[in-house]
Amino acid sequence: MSSQARTANGAKGASDKRRLILDAAVRVFARQGFHACRVSDIADEAGVAYGLVYHYFDSKDEVLDTLFLERWNVMLDLIRTVDAEDKPVREKLLAIASFIVESYHHDPDLMKVIIVEVTRAANSFGDTHIGTIREAYELIGGMIVKAQEEGTFRREIEPRFAAMAFYGVIEQLLTGWIFDLLPQGEEHYERAKLLVVDIVCGGLEAGPA
Repeated sequence: MSSQARTANGAKGASDKRRLILDAAVRVFARQGFHACRVSDIADEAGVAYGLVYHYFDSKDEVLDTLFLERWNVMLDLIRTVDAEDKPVREKLLAIASFIVESYHHDPDLMKVIIVEVTRAANSFGDTHIGTIREAYELIGGMIVKAQEEGTFRREIEPRFAAMAFYGVIEQLLTGWIFDLLPQGEEHYERAKLLVVDIVCGGLEAGPA
């Protein structure tokens, strides 16, 4: 095996171990709560040595930061892509709502960690990532401004408020599922995507001239 191949295999092995630790952390954070767990709990869940976690991450705080930023940055990229498409604003908002609902559908533990431990947390994590969280609101607010300029949405509604209301409805849905307050399943997820858009757009759309 060439030195280049060995280097590539080593990099893949390191990446796989890092992913193993992150995936284990999701399960531990979701099950025990971030503040109640220790780095050793993550190591035990991942089936690796305690010191290996510290080889990749300085602390469990960095693990949580990484999990949040990975998923949130994917969502920001999705919002930018959707915004660039030549589609009605309803379809754009539906695409965003669908992405978030599907993220919960496919990885409920990760979404629980993001909602409970970061975006709704009145602690250092919320403060640390407020700029990143605000960016999502601003991107959605930009879509609403365009729709207002086109006459699709009412101009008297503050775009930032509308953007927060849109995300807030989705977040409450996720919270309902996380705490088993709402029925779950494929049918309920699909219906929720449409209801979010209907509720928000119903209040934003301009009536007949």
